[in-house]
Amino acid sequence: SAASDVYKRQIPLLPWQLSRKESFYAMKTRKLALNAVLAAMCAALGALALDLNSIKITFESFPILLGALLFGPLDGLAVGFVGTLLYQLLRYGVSVTTPLWILPYALAGLVTGFYAKRRGFSLTTGQTVGIVVAAEVLVTALNTLVMYIDAKLYGYWFPGFISAMLLLLSLINISEPTRHLRISY
Repeated sequence: SAASDVYKRQIPLLPWQLSRKESFYAMKTRKLALNAVLAAMCAALGALALDLNSIKITFESFPILLGALLFGPLDGLAVGFVGTLLYQLLRYGVSVTTPLWILPYALAGLVTGFYAKRRGFSLTTGQTVGIVVAAEVLVTALNTLVMYIDAKLYGYWFPGFISAMLLLLSLINISEPTRHLRISY
């Protein structure tokens, strides 16, 4: 009978025993589960940060960058968004600026993922170091901007903001005169 055939069917345990459709869904499930683990790592590493008043030393972006380098821009964005959202909700709760604090890490995952995808997920060590450093500079610059907006909205001021803004302005002033130079070989 048809009912007994359903019970006799063996459940495939190994990847090569799956049909093409089953394999697709199994891979999507594994990827989703891995993204969830990376997002949880992001939240945990954010909570374990060394917080020195206005300077935060953290490895929070490691799982975001890893997800982006392995799976691409949407996964990097998702890991960054969900992981930082969890961290923000658990540590600070909900405020007007919560989406702004999530934005730097989500954008870092997106940018890193686009770079990795454009390179066919086959990056040299130099390219990997370069995109990681660029993503961290992006996060730092955007976090400084978010601190400024947060300080203006809530009326607080701190010395770290002044030093970060001076650093940012000095970098802009250093790069401005050199952008018109053309080097010919």
